[in-house]
Amino acid sequence: QVQLVESGGDLVQAGGSLRLSCAASRSIFSLNRMGWYRQATGKQRELVARISTGGAIYYADSVKGRFTCSRDNAKNTVYLQMNSLKPEDTAVYYCAATVGVIDYWGQGTQVTVSS
Repeated sequence: QVQLVESGGDLVQAGGSLRLSCAASRSIFSLNRMGWYRQATGKQRELVARISTGGAIYYADSVKGRFTCSRDNAKNTVYLQMNSLKPEDTAVYYCAATVGVIDYWGQGTQVTVSS
């Protein structure tokens, strides 16, 4: 098992930046991959960015060039740096980790972008 704790969500104006953090309860090298998802009100949860153990990173087209996913192995933490935020980025952001075939989720952190 792994516990995930997100932080960093806030209310920000369009064009602003936020950095989300996801702290894992075990070494992130023991996880197949970690990722960030988001769910806006009335919409399905969608993948935003994902980083594999080997370091390969995937970004959704909607965030490419604006969001950066990174990790600090010593702190067992994954980050999502979000720049040039848009109102459509408003959502609850979730951290997820895959161990084997099981996905674990954090509690989510709210990001609200005002226009």
